[in-house]
Amino acid sequence: MSEPGLLLIISGPSGVGKGTVCKRLLQKDASTTVSVSATTRQPRQGEVDGENYYFLTKEDFLHKIEEGKFLEWAEVFGNYYGTLKSEVERQLNAGKNIILEIDVQGAMQIKTACPQGIFIFILPPSLEELEKRIRQRATESDGNISIRLAKAQEEIACAVIYDYQIVNDDVDHAVAQILSIIAAEKGKRFC
Repeated sequence: MSEPGLLLIISGPSGVGKGTVCKRLLQKDASTTVSVSATTRQPRQGEVDGENYYFLTKEDFLHKIEEGKFLEWAEVFGNYYGTLKSEVERQLNAGKNIILEIDVQGAMQIKTACPQGIFIFILPPSLEELEKRIRQRATESDGNISIRLAKAQEEIACAVIYDYQIVNDDVDHAVAQILSIIAAEKGKRFC
């Protein structure tokens, strides 16, 4: 029987590079995977049920909420999104480290349900750099950028309740820090 994996909850403001860090981490560590979330939104072209998301009807999703089947869930713009307990438990029991790339609100739900999780907050080098990264995307209006930056400041204020804070000034360095955290947390199990 393999040793259970670790539950890694990774949060950070929009534009900080969470997705890039997580993708690089998956490339460097074969024992780590990303949890597949459930949603009530319709699949987009090319999305596969069970691979990109578990696509559920609203009724099924609400029923699963009532049954306590989610570690966390939220309603976003009329659609529901959530992390199924069974998905996470299956992967952890198979010895996989599971990444939940999730917002602060979802992370706090998980902290209540799974305090043994490892909570990592990705920080920008500065708010100026964060703004620069968001502007380089060229997908947001000035008004939306202001909203995202205000939200980022609120989220950054929550970083102190995470176990670890990592400044993403260099993706490879940030990934190396997370790999060190994984090694240290696994090492704690033998003490």
